[in-house]
Amino acid sequence: MKQKTHSGAKKRMRMTANKKVVFKKPCRNHLLFGKSKRQKRTYRKGLVGMPADMKAVRALLPNNQ
Repeated sequence: MKQKTHSGAKKRMRMTANKKVVFKKPCRNHLLFGKSKRQKRTYRKGLVGMPADMKAVRALLPNNQ
């Protein structure tokens, strides 16, 4: 049977050209008035997935390898 991409994973993560997984940092959607400018600025950057989780993430995104 053909492998399918996990719908939730494809909405939240993407693979870079070097096969690293990048996703958005949490805590940036609402309740921002109590957070400092520096904190909010760091939330803009993408977060690279940990190497320990790569095997599981690649199974969720089989067509991006």
